[in-house]
Amino acid sequence: MALYWCTECIPLAVTALLPVILYPMLGILEAGEVCVQYLKDSNMLFIGGLLVAIAVEQWRLHRRIAVLVLLIVGVKPSLLMIGFMSTTAFLSMWISNSAATAMMLPIASAVLQQLCETEANAEERKFSLAAAKNGQENQAFEMGDIEESKENELEAKESSIKIEVCDTSPDAKQRRLKMEQKYAHLKKGMSLSICYAASIGGTATLTGTTPNVILKGQIDELFPQNGGIINFASWFGFAFPNMVLTLALSWLWLQFMFLGFNLKKSFGCGTNKESDREAYQVIRNEYKKLGKMSFAEACVLVIFILLVLMWFTREPGFIPGWATVLFNKEKTYVTDGTVAIFMSSLFFCIPSNLPRCCGKSEDGTPAEAPSPLLKWDIVQEKMPWNIILLLGGGFALAHGSEKSGLSVWLGESLTPLQSIPPFAICILLCLVVAMFTECSSNVATTTLFLPVLASMAIAIKIHPLYVMIPCTIAASLAFMLPVATPPNAIAFSFANLKVMDMAKAGLVLNIVGVLIINLAINTWGVTMFQLNTFPTWADVNVTQTP
Repeated sequence: MALYWCTECIPLAVTALLPVILYPMLGILEAGEVCVQYLKDSNMLFIGGLLVAIAVEQWRLHRRIAVLVLLIVGVKPSLLMIGFMSTTAFLSMWISNSAATAMMLPIASAVLQQLCETEANAEERKFSLAAAKNGQENQAFEMGDIEESKENELEAKESSIKIEVCDTSPDAKQRRLKMEQKYAHLKKGMSLSICYAASIGGTATLTGTTPNVILKGQIDELFPQNGGIINFASWFGFAFPNMVLTLALSWLWLQFMFLGFNLKKSFGCGTNKESDREAYQVIRNEYKKLGKMSFAEACVLVIFILLVLMWFTREPGFIPGWATVLFNKEKTYVTDGTVAIFMSSLFFCIPSNLPRCCGKSEDGTPAEAPSPLLKWDIVQEKMPWNIILLLGGGFALAHGSEKSGLSVWLGESLTPLQSIPPFAICILLCLVVAMFTECSSNVATTTLFLPVLASMAIAIKIHPLYVMIPCTIAASLAFMLPVATPPNAIAFSFANLKVMDMAKAGLVLNIVGVLIINLAINTWGVTMFQLNTFPTWADVNVTQTP
């Protein structure tokens, strides 16, 4: 299965179904016991989260949030970059990373196009006034300037940033090409910042990206006595500060690569107030196109906010949650998956329009019932059913490894690692996972590594979460190659990037991301999850393993 997942010789979901065939035939598990692994509580959490994301996309609530944030941050290049990054990261916490990237890139392109045009027009007016004042005509270029102009023109042609000017003199053309080149370079940085922010933002919530859900499922499968140590609130408490820190340092690195550390240039970019107003108007026009918030949008927003609040307060950890108080203080009857399915089912019950009081339409005929916020046909089209099967295949693989004794054998073979400090093991494993995920999907990477990491942790008597959480987040640090993750591929094609552009920016971010993850797990992570001690629920699991 690992070989098939890495090479993708057959679809990933089909590979995930192999335990249904091979475990019974090899006498490892009965077919019924295998099939039960394919639809667990983690799958329900994933389905519920996706239904909310589909509803948000269906009624374009995510676009309204994005444009509203950009209206707040303004159009200065540095602020614009952090505005796009923070908005994309926030959206990818709740909707798919690909959808957040695909939505934000055209908005960024339109704003940069307007900035380029207004700055070019301002320069043209300045040079025209200077020429009129001095009574001089524009002079011809030297040969070296002509060669430089050809190089600039070639690079500018690769970008969609174009300037329309009336002046066709040689020096005006040279200025136009330099301006296009500058904004083509800026567009590359902006596109990379958006796709990277999508991957970083998805790590902040339990439903933000699939590896997080896989971790919860694997923990519950391998350590059934863990007491729900990983839930929405606990994950957010650890991962959100980690995400913010990673996002901030990513912004600084991309700022250095594409804008430099000239604060006047970065935060002002040499544009005048008129240029800023015209570019700002582009964003304002985008917001006006959305019109007033509809009844359906308002309903989706309310359900979304209630869902997040219920997730946070179900079992916050420091006080008894509402699920414990209302249902049972000893057993966990209600989980995050229960809440997700309950709230997402409301999309199929609540109408998308306010029904008329008398049941009559404007022409007096009986009014038809308004359509719900979500229709099942739309869900069938947008729901990634293959990922749900892939999740189940990972749980089946872990269950079979436990029952067959493979987990114990793997753990015993990794006992020599006891001589290495835990923090060094964690850094090394994160680097391996971060490099592996560049060539394989983060879902496959997490599914393959987590059971092995759990076995290793048990063997060398360290807290399983000490290595499993960092490696899960590291699986989302796919920054170097276009094929590593869908957001990278979208940005690569949209901005006409070169592989080397992405590799240079992504290599540093991979290293920075790994270091930040290890800083987080060794500081507030230790306090939150009590990582300094080997948990009793991991000991119980060992004794129950045949």
